[in-house]
Amino acid sequence: MEQITFPVIDMTKLNGDERKTTMELINDACENWGFFEVMNHGISHELMDTVERLTKEHYRKCMEQRFKEMVATKGLDVVQSEIKDLDWESTFFLRHLPVSNMSEIPDLGDDYRKVMKEFAAELEKLAEHLLDLLCENLGLEKGYIKSVFYGSKGPNFGTKVSNYPPCPKPDLIKGLRAHTDAGGIILLFQDDKVSGLQLLKDDQWIDVPPMRHSIVINLGDQLEVITNGRYKSVMHRVVAQPDGNRMSLASFYNPGSDAVIYPAPALVEKAAEQETKVVYPKFVFDDYMKLYAGLKFQAKEPRFEAMKAVESPLNVDPIATV
Repeated sequence: MEQITFPVIDMTKLNGDERKTTMELINDACENWGFFEVMNHGISHELMDTVERLTKEHYRKCMEQRFKEMVATKGLDVVQSEIKDLDWESTFFLRHLPVSNMSEIPDLGDDYRKVMKEFAAELEKLAEHLLDLLCENLGLEKGYIKSVFYGSKGPNFGTKVSNYPPCPKPDLIKGLRAHTDAGGIILLFQDDKVSGLQLLKDDQWIDVPPMRHSIVINLGDQLEVITNGRYKSVMHRVVAQPDGNRMSLASFYNPGSDAVIYPAPALVEKAAEQETKVVYPKFVFDDYMKLYAGLKFQAKEPRFEAMKAVESPLNVDPIATV
């Protein structure tokens, strides 16, 4: 079997002679993988190291015992058959935009709050930069995707902080069951020592390699719709491991709740010229999220079909560039 190499993008190469080749690599990753990993992305290694240290400390101090109690209560340490309705993960969610909830989360230390706020600001910049690179590759005007995402209050942006503790029965319990992400662009800072994240490519599960100081990027369902299927969201999962605690900080840069999502007209025109029909619906992001909540661990295609069925004749005004 041929060796499949996971796409890794060195972002410094966008600033010199290798820009064209690097942009082609990003485009290929978006079209054929739905995932890529970026190095030299402009977020300081020192900041990332501090985020990692404080995240792991917070888990040990505030989350680990709770997780062990949950496992004991549900008898997960002694299961004999596959568990299909539960994930082996300890998690909490930080909202950054449009309004932060960080002050409301109990037991977050001041240092941790401060550093996560700084990290979120860096990730937000990186997300918007990457969306513009995608626009460039798609032939859309700069800022197009950001403006579609904007809605009336700006994008939804938040971080799911997860730990995947050692699992006694990794063959029977998934760390996180297979799914595509509902939203826009996802930026993942993952443990560089403990692996577990896999994506589905050509009917094979491929490991997303843990690399120090990298950020893993993947595309959500909304970018598939906006790109009229040229870029795809991809099924991925976390495999529980018998040893080591895997840290995962997944930051979701998503459309605003009232943002109207639909295929970019320029890409629809292109599809018409190539006689490929538009297959994606037009909808309000919040409506999609309500549907997704109950269907997360199922295939995405029926979700798109369901949104078509409820598609209202939305009058979409030209989008104000923000």
